[in-house]
Amino acid sequence: MPLNLPNVVLLSTDRAFSRDVAAHWPTDPNLPEFTVLDEGLFRDLGSGYDLAIADASSPGSRLALKQALAAAGKPAIVTYADPDSGSESGRCLAEPALPLLRSEGVVIELYRGKLFAESKGGPPLWAQIAGVLGREMLRSSLAEARQRQAESKCATVKAEAALGRYMMEMRHNVNNALTSILGNAELLAFEPGLPRNVAEQADTIRNMALRLHEIFQRFSSLEKELSVAARESGKIQAYGASAGR
Repeated sequence: MPLNLPNVVLLSTDRAFSRDVAAHWPTDPNLPEFTVLDEGLFRDLGSGYDLAIADASSPGSRLALKQALAAAGKPAIVTYADPDSGSESGRCLAEPALPLLRSEGVVIELYRGKLFAESKGGPPLWAQIAGVLGREMLRSSLAEARQRQAESKCATVKAEAALGRYMMEMRHNVNNALTSILGNAELLAFEPGLPRNVAEQADTIRNMALRLHEIFQRFSSLEKELSVAARESGKIQAYGASAGR
């Protein structure tokens, strides 16, 4: 059975950028599928992906990338090498000791200046950070999707449970009505001198009333079975809790 792997879009005009991100992605059983696109195609990206990692070639493109990716509503990382936005004044006099991370909603900015282009005897530091950060963003996104799915299923189950409880509460009233219908149908069927078609209709009403009665009897049986199952489940849980002490 094929796995539904997450799709990570890499936006850059530099092929080395995409190679570094893909090559240094953390080891994971569900390694994502990477789609490489030119940076200029970000406006046509849509939302058919799980995570975007973009390489901003200039301050102007960084702003446009952030706006487009934020509008898509999917998690994204925008990396940049120019340090002009590294301080509140708009200019950075010296590179920071560690890569800067700034979050704006679903978009995270990652500074990858010259100091982070290489690490001693290892892969680029910024690529390692982007990979770890991207993996955690994917996990968080997947967890949120599962939570929404669970909440939706829970709401459906609650609605069905409420309907079931209402039917159980009303079964006595329905049985009383069916008893009346069944009795009158039998009296009518045995009435002498009835036309044949009337007698057949009375017999049909009687048979349908019997079928409905059987259905509601099954509801009562299911209620008892669920009560027994709940009691047995409670015993098993209590036994497991006492055994684990």
